[in-house]
Amino acid sequence: MKAPFYRFIAIMMLVIPGLTATYGFLAMKDAFFAQFGPDNHMLWGKFIVGLILFLLGVAFIGGWTFFRDRKRNYVAPRFKAKRKK
Repeated sequence: MKAPFYRFIAIMMLVIPGLTATYGFLAMKDAFFAQFGPDNHMLWGKFIVGLILFLLGVAFIGGWTFFRDRKRNYVAPRFKAKRKK
């Protein structure tokens, strides 16, 4: 019974940052294209918030993938964990 629940939690830990990154990208797109509308100005606040959300989501998913690959020895030698001598 525990395994399906833990897998669901793991999927949610990837879906939520993915949705955050998606929302950030859409906010940046909307802020950029707002300057071509009738107001003719860029929404800098929405753009900065979207950029932060996008970067946080991508960084979390990238870090998750990197550490998973490091654990399974899928990374280049320079990224492998250092051994104590």
